[in-house]
Amino acid sequence: MLPFGKLRNDVLREVIFPNLGVEDAKVIYGPREGFDSAVLEYDDENYLVIATDPTLGVPAETFGFFTYHFASSDVAVFGARPRWLVVDLLLPPGTTKEFLRKAMEDLNRECERYKTAVIGGHTGVYPPISEPTATTTAMGLVRKEELKLPLARPGDRIIVTNKVALEFAVSSAYFRAEELRKVLTPEEMEELRSLYRLETVLPDALIAKPFVRGMHDATEGGLTALHEIADNSGVGFRVYAERLELNPLVKRVLDFYKLEPWSVSSTGTLIAITPPEKVNSLIAELHKNGINAFELGEFTEEKERVLVEGSEERPFPEFEGDPYAELYGKR
Repeated sequence: MLPFGKLRNDVLREVIFPNLGVEDAKVIYGPREGFDSAVLEYDDENYLVIATDPTLGVPAETFGFFTYHFASSDVAVFGARPRWLVVDLLLPPGTTKEFLRKAMEDLNRECERYKTAVIGGHTGVYPPISEPTATTTAMGLVRKEELKLPLARPGDRIIVTNKVALEFAVSSAYFRAEELRKVLTPEEMEELRSLYRLETVLPDALIAKPFVRGMHDATEGGLTALHEIADNSGVGFRVYAERLELNPLVKRVLDFYKLEPWSVSSTGTLIAITPPEKVNSLIAELHKNGINAFELGEFTEEKERVLVEGSEERPFPEFEGDPYAELYGKR
């Protein structure tokens, strides 16, 4: 049986990647571990960046927001502004027109903010569907010399925006409210729920683009995405635990569930692969735009992946299972 959540890389290699149709010369980067977008030849000056993501298992009030941002974030980390969307909405029996109207109005608000057009899709109500589900394909253009790939060189710094484990904590505030009342007040619960609007790397990536070598959104599996970057780049990395910055409410949720932050779903957390000479400028530019960021570590020529905790070192955690998937499965 396949486990809940994102398929493990070994299943991708065994089942998915051998069955991907014919080769096409227009495909510059196709399906690949750690690459959340495809890159196609568009014209002499531009590439077309395309990403697809589902939206399901999210609180009703956030559905339209995430229908836009999940896929659009994947386009943005490749250096492209999301310009076109194709949206497939599958709704369960009993869905109200009011739900659909709010979802579309929220989707439209984000499209207007980032100058994105919805160019097609499908919408319907079907008995096999148990909860609202959207599949969004986002597309954008990037000049060839400005394409950003999630690849690192030895010496590049790991810059992270301050939203690690936010996705798990916010979802817990919606789906496990009774449990969290043991450690959070009603006011803190509402504050945490309102932070769902930070679960996007789109503004972060658009700001960071001139300063970085590459970018990645730490989604399911959180900061274990560093392993994919290292695998694809032929490098190692060192992460320093004392440099990690967590939202205080997020930390209390993690402590309550006795979870480490490294492999917890962190959608909206930008991992910016940054040459050392551009670190200060990047962090300053993000801070100027109201986005907190910090230097968490560096990529190394040595292939080891190390987590430094004070005077101790241990292998950086692998993606073996995301607590968010378990949370979603037990709602």
